[in-house]
Amino acid sequence: MLHINFKPFPELAGSRLHLRRITADDAPVVLALRSNPQVMQYIPRPLHTNLQQALDYIERIDTKTAAGEWINWAITLKGEGPMIGVAGLYKIQPEHHRCEVGYMLLPEYAGRGISTEATQLVLEFAFEQLQMHSAEAVIDPGNIASERVLQKNGFVKEAHLKENFLYNGEYLDTVIYSLLRKNYRK
Repeated sequence: MLHINFKPFPELAGSRLHLRRITADDAPVVLALRSNPQVMQYIPRPLHTNLQQALDYIERIDTKTAAGEWINWAITLKGEGPMIGVAGLYKIQPEHHRCEVGYMLLPEYAGRGISTEATQLVLEFAFEQLQMHSAEAVIDPGNIASERVLQKNGFVKEAHLKENFLYNGEYLDTVIYSLLRKNYRK
């Protein structure tokens, strides 16, 4: 079994991006992300409606990070401070050396390869630092942009589950993508 410890908090840097810890100062951007119907279109979670919900979410991230269950980073452009999105590892299973990858961006930054680069940085951390064996991503089948991010990062489609998730009284499909460390390319 892997030993997961995020102390000190790991910061990640790419050619254009810097991934850092999310703080209470980022709550307005977290609210902008999680209250935006366009951003949340394929994420079956209730929309945030106030700043306190964003602060509570950041506190939940801190709790999950301290427990080694999740880690989320604020995505920022190198040389610029404001958070423009989130990338992270979720549902970390140290006993199976497996984790789930996720990301979201403010709409004005979509289509620029930022999610692809942020995912590359997160995968590099997962495979090289944490020694994960595999990573998965669970997406809505209609989320073509997310599918492209995953494919650019070497993920392969493993399953399309029909009506396996109940949200707001509606059964939704999910698609599972995965990547083995042996197939990971920097």
